[in-house]
Amino acid sequence: MNKNNVLDYLNSIEEVVNDINLKIWSNPEVSGNEEYSANLYRSALEENGFKIVNTPNMEHAFYGEFGSGYPVIAVLGEFDALPGLSQNVDVKFNPTTKNGPGHACGHNLLGAAPFGAALAIKKYLEESKLSGTIRYYGCPEEETLVGKVKMIKAGAFQGCDLALSWHPMTVNSPINKAFLSLNSLKFRFKGISAHAAQSPESGRSALDAVELMNVGANYLREHIIDKARIHYTITNAGGAPNIIPSDAESWYYIRAPHRSDVEEITERLINIAKGAALMTDTQMEMEVLGGCYEYLPNDVLFKLTEDNMSQVQLPEFSVEEKEYALSLQQTIDKKLVNLERRKYLSGEKEDTVIFEGVLSKEEAFNVDVSGSSDSGDVSWIMPMNLFLTASWPLGVANHSWQATSSAGSTVGTKSMMYAARIFTGMMYDILNNHSLVEEAKSEFRVRTEKNKYVSPLK
Repeated sequence: MNKNNVLDYLNSIEEVVNDINLKIWSNPEVSGNEEYSANLYRSALEENGFKIVNTPNMEHAFYGEFGSGYPVIAVLGEFDALPGLSQNVDVKFNPTTKNGPGHACGHNLLGAAPFGAALAIKKYLEESKLSGTIRYYGCPEEETLVGKVKMIKAGAFQGCDLALSWHPMTVNSPINKAFLSLNSLKFRFKGISAHAAQSPESGRSALDAVELMNVGANYLREHIIDKARIHYTITNAGGAPNIIPSDAESWYYIRAPHRSDVEEITERLINIAKGAALMTDTQMEMEVLGGCYEYLPNDVLFKLTEDNMSQVQLPEFSVEEKEYALSLQQTIDKKLVNLERRKYLSGEKEDTVIFEGVLSKEEAFNVDVSGSSDSGDVSWIMPMNLFLTASWPLGVANHSWQATSSAGSTVGTKSMMYAARIFTGMMYDILNNHSLVEEAKSEFRVRTEKNKYVSPLK
């Protein structure tokens, strides 16, 4: 089989790949509860001759392995959904289940594309008799940003030579820079309850401590780097107004481009929390929920991704699909749509609904993937690539009902199969040119020589 034969085989099993994609989309499960999704992939992989290896102490984490010998290629799959973003395939807000979960980040697509590629490369390994091992990783809890961090700590990725990854978005692009490093912490304050009118002097308000901490955090924003972000919610504010709150809690995310920035800002925020406790004569406890790293680029794998994105067949959308996408796009603020058009189309084709080309290397450097992902941590333990495919219309944001709708539509399916073809082409090239692996690993060693990975989980 040559490369085109393998890609043809992948196209021939689209129905199999899309079946698992739509089953995941139709049965959304939030982080930590992915029982149906994980078991569906385990069964499908096992039925296709993959050996299943479960991750210790993680019910929904596993990998399916086929082949033997060098190189060992990991492809990363995810399948968790988001709370409150249920949606039918519709151009108006129309939840399948009121307040239910939905695949507003397209993880149904994200998991299915590497699954399809794994099946295609299995077929190739069987017929070519080449040395090589493919591992499909089922990675839960991405939306809480700790799943792969836990898997790394459990040793799930040991023995891999490199990893391949992607994400649904609004453009087709290889990615060289992505993800903000992050810490997630909760601050709990313990005070003394009392009658707020009769004896306020005997009380110590935990809520005052939370509010003073939040004021301090807001002043901190002026004195941190521009690209850092501090988000918080008050998760416990007390009860009735006439009772001085003895317990209160706030939950913080600290994000920045580099892990070292996050750690520095976190220490300053902890000092603010300590100060708030001193000012209110309360006690402060801190819980570190988790953290993750930024994406570490690899130029060798970036070039390999770029080549395959241009070589394999791009999606072709029908008139009906473009009409659906336009109707969906019209539910978005036109300013946001035009912002993406100017950013990715250089002022041309101002009526474009779905991005249909591939961004050049220079254009790709301007793509902003400023969320956070535990996939970044994988890139710090082995060479890893990252790419995006246009899975919803320009202007549609991840974590929106419009993204859920598109992820369950044929627009999403075509984007998913494009991603599967990219994965397949990359793995074919790697299996037939081991120097790609060695060059990627050599670059990785240079990039990490003085900056080793330290798990954010204590």
